[in-house]
Amino acid sequence: MFKYGQKTYIMGILNVTPDSFSDGGSYTDVDVAVEHAKEMIKEGADIIDVGGESTRPGHKFVSSEEEIKRIVPVIKNLKKEVHIPLSIDTYKADVAEEALKLGVDMVNDGWGLTYDGNMADVIGKYNASGCIMHNQENTEYDKDIIESIKEFLQNSIDKALNAGVKKENIVLDPGIGFGKTFEQNLEVLKRLNELQDLGYPILLGTSRKSVLGNIVGGEPKERVEATVATTVSGIRDGVDIVRVHDVKENIQAAKVADKLYRG
Repeated sequence: MFKYGQKTYIMGILNVTPDSFSDGGSYTDVDVAVEHAKEMIKEGADIIDVGGESTRPGHKFVSSEEEIKRIVPVIKNLKKEVHIPLSIDTYKADVAEEALKLGVDMVNDGWGLTYDGNMADVIGKYNASGCIMHNQENTEYDKDIIESIKEFLQNSIDKALNAGVKKENIVLDPGIGFGKTFEQNLEVLKRLNELQDLGYPILLGTSRKSVLGNIVGGEPKERVEATVATTVSGIRDGVDIVRVHDVKENIQAAKVADKLYRG
């Protein structure tokens, strides 16, 4: 889907949910959602990540039926009106399959193929890309946190490969903000470069998150510059995709960081 290593790709976040932590309720109308996607593409987004269920801490569980009802009209319209890759942000295989049937290119699984036993098979069936994110129910680690994350990701990589997902279609995400304390999130951000040992492209998702709020304060929408700081440091440490709400600001930072760190 992308030629990794040449530039940093920008994934624009499109939440069609009423309760996402940063922009919940803003894009539940299909036309408004599509227009926002177009705006992000105009600003330079390389891929749009559509989500029908909030994954913020304490979020309300959404059934597959409800999630499908939210995402399908948006994806159908996006496929007609935009011409860049689309991603579906879901950990449910039946939701992913409905999106893939409509031509979505990537499944962004926030539970790294561990929640739904059918997810890897679905991604493989449609020859799609899969982003495998580290996640866990608690913040307890019985070994070094990066080693634990690498072990989790490697297990999911093996699962994906065994299900027929192509090696070149796998992307990894360390899961900033998920199953980690504030201090643990900072530790992961400081050591992102160690994930390159696994040999796959890395996606970084810090946009507007509480780990940044704990440092700079303010409401989620006031954490743009803080997000940009992690975009730059992430690119320095080998990140290939950044998943962001604020495309314009992050793409400017990524272009400069690419020139500095990719040459």
